[in-house]
Amino acid sequence: MRNLVLASFENPLGNQCVDIFSRPDGTFGFEAFRRDWEDGGLWVSLNRYSRLVFKSESAAQEQAKSAVPWIDRRMG
Repeated sequence: MRNLVLASFENPLGNQCVDIFSRPDGTFGFEAFRRDWEDGGLWVSLNRYSRLVFKSESAAQEQAKSAVPWIDRRMG
C-alpha cells in the first residue's frame, strides 16, 4: 500500500508545495516538493521530511508549519 495524501498546500508562486499524508501503518507525515519549469513542471520531492513520523495529522501539520515558513499562511 502507498501513502495517502490528505492535504496539499502550494506557495503563492506555485513552485513549491507541501503534502500532508497518512501511511498504511496509521502514522502521518509530510514532504516538501519543488517544481521547476525547465524540468517540465513536474513536482520533485526534496526528501527532507518524509521520514519523520507523527501519531496524528495535526502533529504532522504543526511540524510542517515550523519547517516550511510559507505554509502557515496557506493552512489557515
